[in-house]
Amino acid sequence: MGQPGNALFALFAANIVGFFLILLSRVFYLYGHQTQGMEILDFDAIHWFAVPANLTQLSQTPWTLLTFMFSQGGGEPFSLMFTMLSTMLWLWTFGFIMQDLSGNKLIFPIYIYGSLLGAVFYLVAVNGIPSTGNGINGSYLFGSQMGTAAIAAAVTTLSPNYRIFKNIGKGIPVWILTGLYILINLIVAFSLTGAKSFAILGGATAGFLFIILLRRGTDGSVWMHSFYNWISNLFNPNKNNKINTTKEKVFYNTGNRKPFSKTANVTQERIDQILDKISQQGYHFLTDEEKSILKRASEEEL
Repeated sequence: MGQPGNALFALFAANIVGFFLILLSRVFYLYGHQTQGMEILDFDAIHWFAVPANLTQLSQTPWTLLTFMFSQGGGEPFSLMFTMLSTMLWLWTFGFIMQDLSGNKLIFPIYIYGSLLGAVFYLVAVNGIPSTGNGINGSYLFGSQMGTAAIAAAVTTLSPNYRIFKNIGKGIPVWILTGLYILINLIVAFSLTGAKSFAILGGATAGFLFIILLRRGTDGSVWMHSFYNWISNLFNPNKNNKINTTKEKVFYNTGNRKPFSKTANVTQERIDQILDKISQQGYHFLTDEEKSILKRASEEEL
């Protein structure tokens, strides 16, 4: 949990912060409008952060497309706390498995893709299917269920035979856990509003497609990490902003390297690079050459 760059912990913390921010927003609103009478008790701050089903209202609150996936609200405080606890346990379970399989690189992108595609499915269903469009002006989408469903589907697609609780027989395959999670959420969502059940399916679809495209050579997380690094560098005073010319790069960027030096194929630096890749992405993403280098290094005791 305390490991630097732990994407799962950062995602978990973002949901917790969003949860308490919404609770505090409601408290401050009720405190500031307590002279208006009993009608303010129906106010819920989640409406500031959730995606509205009404497209006109959505055009007036476009930021909700980013905030809704880290928001949880609605209902009584004790019921809300129980719901938040259960959703975070599911998120941590599937996120931990994803972290074990692929490192930290894919967790946030899959969660974001799943939440956004879930929102698209929700909006299409609530506006395009009459049976799910009842009360469209009072319907909102929020929560981490869509992103969690995406991570669950991605884990199952990436390694369907991954087993948990290995001390129970031969263990429980992760696809069973994924099916149970999606089934429970579909039942709960359909009992409340049919449109949110479409959102759960949209999230699961995003996770499945992400891994399929990744296996075919298209990594949807690259641009997200590049954008994040660009934003981080804007506020990094230690970043060297000097732009070197081609001449400087080719002829003067030699450092302390000696000319005509010969370097062994298996070096400590190369091994460290491979170990860093395992930490960030997981052993499954190593190339055959990198696996061969690790094997040779272990034999030579480097």
